[in-house]
Amino acid sequence: MDQEIKDITADAISSSELALLGNGEIAYIRPLKAMDVKKLFPQLTGVPDGIDLFAVYTADGTPLALTDSFNAAIANVKENDLAAVSVH
Repeated sequence: MDQEIKDITADAISSSELALLGNGEIAYIRPLKAMDVKKLFPQLTGVPDGIDLFAVYTADGTPLALTDSFNAAIANVKENDLAAVSVH
C-alpha cells in the first residue's frame, strides 16, 4: 500500500508545482568547487581555482548568494527569513 500512495503522489504533482514547494520559505545551500562556479556563473570573473564556495538558492532555483563561508551562507538565508536546507 505504501508504494501505491507514493505512485499516486508522484503522478499528482507537476514539475512546475514541485519547483514551487517551499518557495518563499526554504533556501538551499549547495557546496561548489571553483570549477563548478565558473560553469554555473560564467559572468563571474576572477574566481580562484581550488577554493570551495557555497551557493544559496531559493526553492525554485533562483540564486541568492555565493560565498566562501558556510556561516555566511547561513546568515544570508536568515537575512531573507528563510529556512536553510543543505544540498549534497
